[in-house]
Amino acid sequence: MNERIAIDPRIHFGKPTITGTRITVENVLELVCDGVTFTEIIENCYPELTPEDIQACIQYAMDVVA
Repeated sequence: MNERIAIDPRIHFGKPTITGTRITVENVLELVCDGVTFTEIIENCYPELTPEDIQACIQYAMDVVA
């Protein structure tokens, strides 16, 4: 498991989140799926994220379906 992704049953009912935040992997992936660039996600939605955090969300999703 990537250290950038956390699963805590006390946060968002155990949905995977970016470690140290309440931002769900699902929310980030929805933005990526909508064609929002990493830069736009960081500048306009979640300034506390890094490109590596967003990449970790994509990797997490790939790992889940693999």
